[in-house]
Order: sequence, then structure tokens, then C-alpha cells
Amino acid sequence: MRRGAVRDAVDAVLIASEKPMTTTEVIRAVTQRVDQHVAPSSIRSSLSLQAASAQSCIRQITRGIYFWDDGQSRAELSRKTPSFIYGNATLHNCDAFELLAALDDSSIHAIITDPPYGLVEYDEIELSKLRSGKGGVWRKPPSFDGCTRRPLPRFTTLTCSDLERMDRFFLDLGRAFMRVLVPGANVLVASNPLVQHHVANSLAKAGLEPRGVVVRLVQTMRGGDRPKGHEDIYSEVSVMPRSQWEPWICMRKPPEGTIASNLEKWGCGGWRRPSDDKPFGDVITSSPTGKKERSIANHPSLKPQAFLREIVKASLPLGNGIVLDPFAGSGSTLAAAQNVGYASLGSERDESYYELAQTAIPKLATL
Repeated sequence: MRRGAVRDAVDAVLIASEKPMTTTEVIRAVTQRVDQHVAPSSIRSSLSLQAASAQSCIRQITRGIYFWDDGQSRAELSRKTPSFIYGNATLHNCDAFELLAALDDSSIHAIITDPPYGLVEYDEIELSKLRSGKGGVWRKPPSFDGCTRRPLPRFTTLTCSDLERMDRFFLDLGRAFMRVLVPGANVLVASNPLVQHHVANSLAKAGLEPRGVVVRLVQTMRGGDRPKGHEDIYSEVSVMPRSQWEPWICMRKPPEGTIASNLEKWGCGGWRRPSDDKPFGDVITSSPTGKKERSIANHPSLKPQAFLREIVKASLPLGNGIVLDPFAGSGSTLAAAQNVGYASLGSERDESYYELAQTAIPKLATL
């Protein structure tokens, strides 16, 4: 094999691909392209070396995922991937990291999102199990006080390897956020009491400033179970406290200079007050998402519009800018932004949820 053949094959494979590729996909495609045995280690080495070089167009989006970056803009992304526009909201049917890579530096003024935690709950296999009601990572818990709980991912069963993977995911995500955010921009990430410290730590390592937690005060159906299989024997025992709150991790890209000067230059650096005599607070009384909204957008992580509108409106201190949700699901964040008069942008890679969002966003926004 001639010198440089592996490198050229890797380049050709990524150029031909319209979407980011995993290392395994690149190895398979390169092997087919050169039509002879190539050591996987050689391909991995080529990917790593080129991704680390400023002269190469190969970029590593996150661990083990690469794409060819020839200066593709968001407009180019729109031509390559399906997109839906409603009012001031734009949703792309693509991976979150693909959208983030296509955005210009310092072009986003707030990020509000409920990510999949870099785990497996939103993989195609697990989603198919969720939709068919056959368990997997998602579970259908038993009824509780006459209520049947919706599927919930099993955060209590995470292994050390799972947590390390999650830490890497949020570190990569935080780095991508840092590039596209303007100085002083707010970031709100929906989390869980069991893993919020992991998420916040990884985002902070990426360069974002911790700014506390916004608490959604809501009676959830997580926890409160008696010991499985021994409910009658230990009827007075709950394995875990029943969760009655949901943490939204609050971060910020460091501002430039004083808050006043940052507000003047970038329009960011604080939170919009609901009224002159009332600052935005970090505890928001909420309720489970109602049946009407769920009938419009049947997504397992759907948050109520009343809550989303409150945090979305507060996220832009001067009421100007673009709100990003890179894990848009059924588009509820974009719908909330549309309702309060903000421009918004999102991505959703699952085609079923992307299609759902096209009908859900207009309906949720006008409730």
C-alpha cells in the first residue's frame, strides 16, 4: 500500500458522508474502499492525528465521532438536512453535535435543554423498546396511589463505566457550548438529583461558570417504592425518598469585563426580571405535564409549557437573541420561545420525534 493511502481513504470517506461517522463506521468504510486489509489501529491513528492538526478538515465532535469540516455553515447544514420553520423557530433533523459544529462562534445567547446524558436511553434500540412497552433501559413502574407512572430511565443502575462515559459526554458538550455562546450567556440543563453533580462538574471543566441550580418544584413519580418482590414484608419501607423536585443546572459562559459592559456589547450577563419589583427566582412551583400537552407531544421527557415559558423568557436578560435547544425532542422549548417572542434554534436526530415536533410546536406555542 502506498504511503498516505490510509489518510487519503479516511479523507474520502468523511468527505462522502453527509453526517458525522463513528470510528467503527470509518474503519469499515475505509476497509471497503481500499479493498485490502488495513489495520484498524492505522485508521484510528490517522483519525486522531488529523483531528489534532489545524491544517486538516477532520474534526472530532466528541469521543469516537468525526466529520469533515470544510467551513460548512448553518445554511449549508439546512441544505443537507431536513429543517422545519415555524415563526421564529427553526428545527433541524440532525445530531446535536452536528448542529453545534455548524454554528458560528459567539452566535447563541442562551441554551435550555434536556439532554440524553450520553447514555443509551435514546439509542434506536432502546427507543423501540420504549415505544413497544417492552422495557429495556426504560421501565414501566407499577402503579402508585392509583397512578400509573410513565417510563423513566434507570439512573440508579449506572455503572462506573456509564458515569465515566457521561462525564466525557458533558465535557465534550460543554466545550461545544463554549464556542457557540456569546460571553455572559446562560445555560440551563435539566438533570436528576442522582447525577447532577457529575453534569455540573463536567460542564465546569469545559469552561462554563457554575451559577447554582434552578429548582422545578414538582411532585414526581420517581422513588418511594417498597423493596421489589418484598412489598408486603417491608410495607413500611421506601427504598428511596420520593422525588419532589427536578434540578436544572445553571451555568454561564464567563462575561467580558463588567456585567454592564457585557450587557451593552453582547446583550447577556443576567436574567430577565418577571417584573420591576420581582427578580427571577431559583425555585419555580410547577406541576406534571398535563394530558392536553401530552396528547399534542407524546415525548417521555416533555416539560410543561408554563414552566418552560418562565425559564425561557428569563434566559435573555434584554429579551434579544437566540435560544438554542440541541436536544429538542418534540420541540417544547422552541414552542415556549415562540410564545414569549424569542428566536430559537434546535436539533433532533430521531426522525419520529422530529416529525412529531412539526405538528407539536405550532400547537404548544399557541396554548
